[in-house]
Amino acid sequence: MALKKSAPPSSPVPAQADALRRALRYLGYRPRSETEIRDYLRRRGHSREVAEQVLEKLRSLRYIDDESFARNWAMSKTRNRAYGPDRIARELRAKGIAAELIRQILRDIFGRCDEKTQAQRLLAKRFGGEDLRDLKTLRRAAAFLQRRGYSNAVISELLRNPDGEE
Repeated sequence: MALKKSAPPSSPVPAQADALRRALRYLGYRPRSETEIRDYLRRRGHSREVAEQVLEKLRSLRYIDDESFARNWAMSKTRNRAYGPDRIARELRAKGIAAELIRQILRDIFGRCDEKTQAQRLLAKRFGGEDLRDLKTLRRAAAFLQRRGYSNAVISELLRNPDGEE
């Protein structure tokens, strides 16, 4: 059985159409940042130029917008997972969101609700019936809050005074 010769290199238009099709399918699962889409297209073998052209097309169609993506993503993680500002910032940075935009979004979200109050609610929900004066439980609670992205200052303040007394 003879091997077929590969097709000659295709023109840039079909490559761009293929990249756009892939990007739209990738966006169909959930909203994405520009960096996520760019990296996805590059992993699929598309050139940097084609990836940038596709991103420009998606921007013009308003299918991607890093600010609204980051704001919605952060609000969702705050509301549904009770993530703190440190974890949200870390994950948004990993998604390629600009540092200034992250700071602005965190100010907007955590300016409205007190980080300490949110951490206190989360602590009560997770460790409600347990004695936080026990060293082992105290360590577990601190590690839990740290994984959720709360600052060390908030954690130490909460756990120094587990009953909420000042």
